[in-house]
Amino acid sequence: MAFQHDLHRRRPDRSRPSGPAGRGRGARAAVLCLVVTLGAVVAPPARAAEEQAGMSVSVMRAKRACFADTVRVAGTVVAREESQVRPDIEGVRVSQILVENGDLVTSGQVLARLAKIEGMNAPAAAFVIQAPVAGVVGRTMTQVGAMVSTQGPPMFLIIAGGEVELQADIPSTRMGKIAVGQPAKIDVTGLGTVMGRVRAVSPEINPQTQAGQARITLGDDRRIKIGTFARATVEVGSSCGTSVPLSAVLFGPLGAVVQVVRDNRVETRPVQLGLMSGGDVEIRQGVADGDQVVRRAGTFLREGDRVRAVQE
Repeated sequence: MAFQHDLHRRRPDRSRPSGPAGRGRGARAAVLCLVVTLGAVVAPPARAAEEQAGMSVSVMRAKRACFADTVRVAGTVVAREESQVRPDIEGVRVSQILVENGDLVTSGQVLARLAKIEGMNAPAAAFVIQAPVAGVVGRTMTQVGAMVSTQGPPMFLIIAGGEVELQADIPSTRMGKIAVGQPAKIDVTGLGTVMGRVRAVSPEINPQTQAGQARITLGDDRRIKIGTFARATVEVGSSCGTSVPLSAVLFGPLGAVVQVVRDNRVETRPVQLGLMSGGDVEIRQGVADGDQVVRRAGTFLREGDRVRAVQE
């Protein structure tokens, strides 16, 4: 029995190759295992450097700028001052009309003539209708053959001096910012932009519409017609401070925040916003001039993240 056990123990293992071929295969397996292990532990140099520097982020430096505070209004063009022309006598007809709408007239110029009636006791001047002021004929409200009356509608409406202005409606919440003398940019339908200035501000608010009114001068530009619709932007003030793009501002439950890159780390700062203009916004508190602000802030950046700032 002992002899048989010894033979069994010395029987060669035929599952493992013997000789040089077996030893070579084992060495290759050991080297492959080592390479796989090192690859799992040691990252390539380029990837390691990228992870250490952080992701690239587009930034720009906050700069100082001035912003205009404006109020936008709308309304219709009216005459600054309108003079109504009526006859001095009754019971006669219009015999001749000498002007047309839009004509420029002088003070005392004859606008129309009336037919004289034999035996009527009236001076010759009573049969002539004259312009009481210099200006532009805004509207003719009579015709040849019509009977005239001192108590009836006026025969002509004269725009004194040819001056027109925008009668603008202003929300009551913004009425307190409008003041006489403020400059305004008016967009007139069909003409484009003209410059004007606030001439008068109404002292009352309409209880039904909750809006007030202001008059904005447009000068004597004869291209601007009475009744034309127009919009105006009134400059009511200005403010100078730190400026950043509006795209850099995030709005969350706690208000507005701006992400700043400092020492290659992201800092999230709550800010106080001011005026806006042309895609930029005034920062009154939270960011200083020269700070590197993330130009397009997003939720993919968190407080303390390491980044690589790319200056625009």
